[in-house]
Amino acid sequence: MLGKYLVAGVAGSLLLASSAFAAEDTSAKTAAPATTTAAANTSLHGDWRTSKVVGLNVYNEKNENVGSINDLLMDKSGSIKAAVISVGGFLGMGSRLIAVPIDKVKFSEQPVPSTTTSNAAPPAGSNRPATTTGSTATTTKTNPWYPDHAMINGDKDELKNLPEFKFD
Repeated sequence: MLGKYLVAGVAGSLLLASSAFAAEDTSAKTAAPATTTAAANTSLHGDWRTSKVVGLNVYNEKNENVGSINDLLMDKSGSIKAAVISVGGFLGMGSRLIAVPIDKVKFSEQPVPSTTTSNAAPPAGSNRPATTTGSTATTTKTNPWYPDHAMINGDKDELKNLPEFKFD
């Protein structure tokens, strides 16, 4: 008896599925013309990927690392309005989030100037090779889809005193 119901249920499901496939609109499957796709790709050259901007180190005007970008906030039209920056703490412990208007954040494609010499490998997950030149260590930028770092005004203490941002 159970077998009859099981077979009837499977057969009914197959009939419903076959009618759904038959009613599928095939006109929506046509590919976009190659000229449209090519034009879209060329107009985006020079734009940055937000997935690469999130996580960027943030430095102040004295080239001191003050935190990293944790998230980007945008309005309903898609315009980015603020950067949520993780400041303070050590190795992620004790840090807090602050929201900084995006017009106060400056991005740089050039590496942060350093006065130390290093033959060390680039940090894990970095897409940039390390190079050593004389008394300064620099990294060469190899990818145009994201900036090297962000900069804001203020030192660590000033940023820690800003109101904490919470995702409520």
